[in-house]
Amino acid sequence: MPVAVVTDSTAYLPAERSGAYGLARVPLTVVLNGRAGLEGDEISAADAVRALDARRVAVSTSRPAPERFVQTYRHLLDQGATGVVSVHLSAKLSGTVDAARLAATEVGTDQVTVVDTRSTGMGLGFPVLAAVAAAERGADLATVRQAAVDAVGRTDAYFYVDTLEFLRRGGRINAASALFGTALSVKPILHVVDGAIVLCDRVRTASRALARLVDLAVRAAGDAEADIAVHHLGAPQRAAELVEVLADRLGRQLHDRYVTEAGAVIAAHAGPGLACVVVHRRG
Repeated sequence: MPVAVVTDSTAYLPAERSGAYGLARVPLTVVLNGRAGLEGDEISAADAVRALDARRVAVSTSRPAPERFVQTYRHLLDQGATGVVSVHLSAKLSGTVDAARLAATEVGTDQVTVVDTRSTGMGLGFPVLAAVAAAERGADLATVRQAAVDAVGRTDAYFYVDTLEFLRRGGRINAASALFGTALSVKPILHVVDGAIVLCDRVRTASRALARLVDLAVRAAGDAEADIAVHHLGAPQRAAELVEVLADRLGRQLHDRYVTEAGAVIAAHAGPGLACVVVHRRG
């Protein structure tokens, strides 16, 4: 068995890639009115959205326990993996990376190395897939890690939400930015920059917001061959339309395209109405 790759449940990989050889997933926990469940296994995005719509239901999230990572790493090594590269969402958005690092220290940092992708969704997923591809080629631990790190630098995530209130409640964006972003009922466009969520634009309507997402994605791709991923919450038709427009704008530059629904963790913090475009430049 080559180097194994571990990620968390916020990568939101497409179904055809989530079962990649040597890839293990450690889920985050979502809490709905005091009832805790594992993202994707016990609590779905739809569960979180229904809770948010109800407004009387408290929704929160928490990182995996370090022991869960320890168990995962040891299992993979016992199965014959020569090492483990653990690739996770931004440390500025979750304590998941810290939990993984604590576990790596316990198991042995000569066998386990942790990568903070400074993003989430397919902003995390593309580095995960890069690490898996390197592992499948038989690369060693350092090379698999570097494949993930290199992919981080070639990946950008932009997203639209109907309101910044949920991000403000969860502490993922500060109150001043939330107030500025919702002034005059404008629609906020956000960018993940060095692991943090920042407001990058405001438009008047949802349709203009989606058009702006396309413009930003095309600009992020530049002249490079690129993969794109579109995330949504209960809006597959909107996501399909976004992909269609992006494919038309990018033309021959576009290599792979993915559409996936975001999970309960992102739903809890972004709220209903999310649309996200992630661009991964191949070189």
